[in-house]
Amino acid sequence: MKMGTVILDNGAYHAKIGVSTESGPRLVPNAIMKAKSERRKQFIGSQIDDCKDLSGLYYILPFQKGYLINWDVQRQVWDYLFGKDTMNVSFEDTTIIMTEPCFNFSSIKEAMNEILFEEYQFKAIHRTNACSLSAFKKHQETPDELGCMVVDSGYSFTHIVPYHKTKKVKNGVRRINIGGKVLTNHLKEVISYRQLHVMDETYVINQVKENVCYVSNQFFKDMEIAKLKGGDNTIVRDYVLPDFSDIKKGYIKKEAFSKPADNEQIVRMNNERFAIPEVLFNPSDIGITEMGVSEAIIHSIDACPAAMRPHLYKNILLTGGNALFPGFRERVEADVRKMAPVEFDVKVTSPQNPVTYAWQGGKALSQSSNFSKEVITKKLYEEHGYSLCEDRFDV
Repeated sequence: MKMGTVILDNGAYHAKIGVSTESGPRLVPNAIMKAKSERRKQFIGSQIDDCKDLSGLYYILPFQKGYLINWDVQRQVWDYLFGKDTMNVSFEDTTIIMTEPCFNFSSIKEAMNEILFEEYQFKAIHRTNACSLSAFKKHQETPDELGCMVVDSGYSFTHIVPYHKTKKVKNGVRRINIGGKVLTNHLKEVISYRQLHVMDETYVINQVKENVCYVSNQFFKDMEIAKLKGGDNTIVRDYVLPDFSDIKKGYIKKEAFSKPADNEQIVRMNNERFAIPEVLFNPSDIGITEMGVSEAIIHSIDACPAAMRPHLYKNILLTGGNALFPGFRERVEADVRKMAPVEFDVKVTSPQNPVTYAWQGGKALSQSSNFSKEVITKKLYEEHGYSLCEDRFDV
């Protein structure tokens, strides 16, 4: 069957995949998982939904530190994504838009070209960064804006990339090696040290982080509230952990400090709720000597031409999974406002779904009039090889 363009935003945590004719992508875990209860069986991507007991889930990830290094795992996930179970792609007449991180190694790019063209035999490919797709989408929505600053805070790291219309300003690109993975691992350590040994429970603690954590706009004031006892402490939450027999999914109890029922195992989340995401703004809290998100935005804008700066300050776009934390946008806006020159306006926006925004950008790109000039066909690749991809793709 003839498909539209397949767009694959190949994140280190979720792969967002869909066809340009669909309204939105499917989110598929980009990993192979093994459960304690079913040792021999491995679950690829969304197959994990069939697993009954998710405690002690073991992840085999294709990405390490944000770079695609385990091709065997990635191939299995892609086979699942492109196969009958998910997309049922007919490769010979399909074009694919594939994302990769900024500063990707050329050996990884070369391997990706080879696999997409020689193994899967796609008709044509377009490789780009997720940030560029977000900038393209944003430019379509607000064509009068001359500049856009994309902050993509994902699983492995946070990229801060300035754009002039849809063209990347390379000197201004910044990267902070902090993403959702660091936060989840830090939360696992904190809970294991203070309450309950959960070092093996990556899946469960990731859910706790997503359900309970928020970004504080007044860190020290919240710290004082978290020290209070009883009803005065408005921050504390009791989170009921799933046991995967009676309680399939963890949830927050209505009242903190109430007595747990017999079958409930509880984790009390107090200052952890805001101290964990705080690492995004102060990585030195956990011994990572890098600047936080807000500082890096200022640093990035200062590296751009002076004429662009006011346009970047008033058009900061937050994407990626960490943008879902409540309070994240307000905190970035407040911090940048404090550090920015007085004469510039500061405006920070976050799309309705920051996780799939880049995918939507890919969809918009595939429907644009000059998209055919941006792809490389299999025929061109066979004639000119890898060097043409290097020249054509702005990654």
